[in-house]
This record gives sequence, C-alpha cells and structure tokens, in this order.
Amino acid sequence: MGKLRYFILCLFTAIVLSAQGQQRDSIQFSLLTCAPGNEIYSLFGHTAIRYENYTRHIDVVFNYGMFSFNTPHFVLRFIKGETDYQLGITPYSYFEAEYAMRGSSVYQQVLNLTQDEKEQLLALLEENYLPENRIYRYNYFYDNCTTRARDRIEECIDGHVVYPDSLSGKSFRSIVHEFTAGSAWDELGIDLCLGAEADKKIGKRMQMFSPFYMKRYASDAYIVDKTGHQRPLLLKEMKIVDVEPEVAEPGFVLSPMACASLFLALCVLVGWLQWRYRRIWWGWDVLLYASQGLAGCIIAFLFFFSVHPTVGSNWLLILFNPIPLFYLPVMVYKDVKHKKDAYHVVNLVYLTLFIVILPFCGQEFNLTVLPLALGLLVNSASHILVWNKK
Repeated sequence: MGKLRYFILCLFTAIVLSAQGQQRDSIQFSLLTCAPGNEIYSLFGHTAIRYENYTRHIDVVFNYGMFSFNTPHFVLRFIKGETDYQLGITPYSYFEAEYAMRGSSVYQQVLNLTQDEKEQLLALLEENYLPENRIYRYNYFYDNCTTRARDRIEECIDGHVVYPDSLSGKSFRSIVHEFTAGSAWDELGIDLCLGAEADKKIGKRMQMFSPFYMKRYASDAYIVDKTGHQRPLLLKEMKIVDVEPEVAEPGFVLSPMACASLFLALCVLVGWLQWRYRRIWWGWDVLLYASQGLAGCIIAFLFFFSVHPTVGSNWLLILFNPIPLFYLPVMVYKDVKHKKDAYHVVNLVYLTLFIVILPFCGQEFNLTVLPLALGLLVNSASHILVWNKK
C-alpha cells in the first residue's frame, strides 16, 4: 500500500512538472517590424514586441509607440520636444488588422531566449506597463519605440548581445532621407528643422533608432552568455502580414525645388520691374520679409527652446530668423517715404556670405534653400539698383 502511494505521488509530481514545463515552453517573444505608411509619423516604420503564450491562449503586442493627438497642447509640446508616448498592450489580431488595413507589411523575428530570459522579459514589460511607468518622454533619435524594445530585450538576457559590424557613412539625416525619398515636402520640412549634429557619422547603436536598421542588425546578432557560450539572437524570421503598400494620395503637383525656382524667377521679375520703373513695391516687401521672419520664428524657437535632438545646431538660423519680421515696419516706412534703407546693403552682404559658407559649415542643406536665399538676395539687390538709378 505504501509503495502504491509512493508510486501515485511520483506520477502526480511528474505530471505537474511536465505541465509546468509545457507551460514554460509555450512562451515565445518576437520582435515585430512594420513597414512604413504614408503619414509623416509612419514614414519610418515601427517596432513592437509580440508575446505569445500558447498554453494560456495569450497573443498580445507590447507597443511603445502609443500617443494621442488629443493630448492638451499636443502641437506645441511636439515642437518643444516634450511629447509623451506610452507603452500599450494590444491583442495581436487587432494589431495585425490595423497594419494590413493601412497597407503595411509586418516582419516577425522570433527571439532565441531561454525560459528564464523569457520570464524576465515578461516581468520587465509588465513592470513598464504599470500606470506609473508606462508613460515616457519620447525622443525620436535616442528614445523611441525601437530603442525601448531593443533595451528591454537586452536587459532580460543573461549575458550580452553582439551585433554585426556597423554600416559606415551613416548619419541621422542620411537614414531619414532613405525613408523620405518619395515624400519631398516632408523631407524638406524635416531638413529645415535638423541641424549640423544630424550630419555627424553615427555607429550601429545610434543607427538602431530606425526600425528597419534594428531589424537588419538583429538578423545577424548573437548572444554571448556569462559562460562564453554563443547562440543566435533569433530562432527564425518570417513575414506575418504580407500586403501591397497603400497607394499614397497625390500631393502638391509641384516639388519644393520647382516652387523655390519659381520663387526665384518671380523675385528676378519683380526686381527688374522695380528697377525698370524706379519704384519700390512695399507690398512685395511685406509679403517677402513677413514670410521669412515667420519661418525664422519657428527655426529660432527650435534652436533656443526645443529639446529635440540636433535642432540646436541649425545653421539655417542665419537665413531664417525673426529679425526681418521685427524690422519690417521700419522697412515699409522707408519704402513709402522713398528713403534709402541700409538694411538691404547689409542683407546683400549677409546673404552672399551665407551662400558662400554653405558647403563648409558641416551641415547638409536641402538644395531648395539655395534658390530661396538667392531670391532674397535679388530683392535686396533690386533696392540698391533702384536707389542708384534715382
């Protein structure tokens, strides 16, 4: 009888341990990389972590990219670099449907983690999801949905991750340009905001701010545990949402360069007419310098007050600053009274120097800036020519 009880106890223990083992083995974590969309905030793709527990029938996505446009003062906070994102948990079926509907394919990279590492990763994600922890200050280059997912994965590993050699010649701006190649106006807007710091060469760690660069580095990465044993970071890779990209709605018919070239041509025409009739059109000055000054207010605000990375080193502040806006009343007064204005002499020299230093200042400028600067230069030159003709 005692032997029977002992046998039953051993059998019961084995069944429990087997069930526990099956439950532990049923956990799988994956890195998800989503293809770019058509909106400016989705041009660069997205990264998330998928958690699957087959025993408990759980299949959810931990998503560090959740935000709301309805947040009070969202636009102002975004410009200042004070945008708050948060970690959200979404059923995978909803996540899959959302990206399929927007025409974004999704790639899955199954992580090669031990059971203890899986449990540690789950604990880290659950801790991050606590109400007091889930919100974080978003930083596009240094702390975003991709870097957060990478950091949590690395934290759970009993050892460290070794990534393949860094791709050379990459900068924040060059990587951004890879994903804005088909969106010229978006690219121009971003270029106008980024400064010289965005053109410094960056290594693989910083390149991983981009979801598809993270995907590329993860593909060939491996884990070195504390005993020196190596194993691949990934078990397998596959495309789990395979859809045709959504056709983008037609944007403005003219490219930024075409518009800037037309602006330059218009400045030349107006300048010639002013010289021909020996008359300054003060209304044109109002339109021109008010636009320059308003653009300068945005660049200056980013330069001095925003905490966005790289915007504080923007040499475009030389071209776009608030000075023309503040000086405009004086300029119009002198135009109306037909008085000479030394501002245009200074501006002519100033803009000439700006154009000359463009190739040497260490910042890559969008070529659209050149005809804009030349248009302003032509306008000041026309003022000087009118005075001399009189």
